[in-house]
Amino acid sequence: MPPVIDWGLRDYAESLDAMRALVHARREGAVADSLVLVEHPPVVTVGVEGDDGGAARSGLPVVNVERGGHATYHGPGQLVGYPIVDLEPRNRDVRRFVHDVEELVVRAVEAFGVKGRHESGRRGVWVDGSRKIASIGIAVDHWVTFHGFALNVDPDLSAFDRFHPCGFDGSVMTSLARELGRPVTLAETRPAVVTAWEDLFGRPDRAPRPEQATAPSVSARSPA
Repeated sequence: MPPVIDWGLRDYAESLDAMRALVHARREGAVADSLVLVEHPPVVTVGVEGDDGGAARSGLPVVNVERGGHATYHGPGQLVGYPIVDLEPRNRDVRRFVHDVEELVVRAVEAFGVKGRHESGRRGVWVDGSRKIASIGIAVDHWVTFHGFALNVDPDLSAFDRFHPCGFDGSVMTSLARELGRPVTLAETRPAVVTAWEDLFGRPDRAPRPEQATAPSVSARSPA
């Protein structure tokens, strides 16, 4: 099964450097496809589509990154996953990869009885089409993916009210704890995420197509 690496609670900037090092190692074949699980201290990250200036006014640390999408929040009580996956044996299919990352979260929250779903034209995982429980934002470097998903397990949701997460009003954000009406820990949530990761990424699901385009250096494809 593809490895799972648990970084625990780790500073975002430090994690970003370590993630980029893993991408390089994956490109070189030094490591296998891997999922990093991590929890960050409070921070707002801004993707390549920028934001409306709200991130800077939020009073939280802000980091600009190469992933797709706008601004989003990371903080305690949120389980962040960084799939480091070589898309060469997966047909270089970025769209399918993003769908599978969403599906990973859908399956994980379903283990708690929460019905998450994909919403056409709105990246991430949604409950009842109106409440967003997870954000998705990826980048691709020579067909190796990085960045990933942020699943709201039991964070302080009021942090999202300080800016416009992914271009939405902060009130759209929800969490496992809010949906279940009880506290939920990351320790409870990790096994469901790992099971979904192994089911969806246990092996390449399609043969490579050599005729596809040359690998991009960095290509952000998914809104947060």
